[in-house]
Amino acid sequence: MVDLLGVLAYAELSAFARMTEDATSLAPSLADRAALSELAVAEYGHFRLLRDQLTELGADPERAMAPFVDALDAWHTQTAPGDWLQALVKAYVGEGIAFDFYREAARRIDPPIAKLVDVVLADEGRSEFVVERVRAALEADPVATGRLALWARRLVGEALSQGQRVAAARPELARMLVEAGADDQAEISRMFARLTEAHGKRMTALGL
Repeated sequence: MVDLLGVLAYAELSAFARMTEDATSLAPSLADRAALSELAVAEYGHFRLLRDQLTELGADPERAMAPFVDALDAWHTQTAPGDWLQALVKAYVGEGIAFDFYREAARRIDPPIAKLVDVVLADEGRSEFVVERVRAALEADPVATGRLALWARRLVGEALSQGQRVAAARPELARMLVEAGADDQAEISRMFARLTEAHGKRMTALGL
């Protein structure tokens, strides 16, 4: 449980930092900068909730986050957006696939902590903000659809790669995904079906 809260806390802290950077360097207007900055502030609020919960559990938040810094930093480095639309797709699709895995893991923990995870992983208006702007951009420039679809696939591939690094470093956390049926291939298949369905819905919502 500490591992799950630790990886989530660092995911939220790093998302805050990256969104703030993207808002400053890539947003095409002040309105867009403000909107993405608001999402970044929400991410930091989630980080604080997780940090406080770790402290309440008697864990050191910094030590809890430390095992996941390299993998998450590597993912952000390898998926640094080159423009505003890539930044939006990353905030929605890239973060989304990672959060889906965390939700699956949270199904195996105590209900009060699972409820906190649900709060932390709440959409916070991210989908509405991103979908509106990406779809408008694609209507204006349909040629961009292929480029962004490729970018989304790359995001997912990199997320899975870094997820393997996390699983190798913290096998107890990885086992939470299939703890209810570690030897049940059907359960694993159902989990990946849920993840695939959620990803497909996000791609459809974007028009990709």
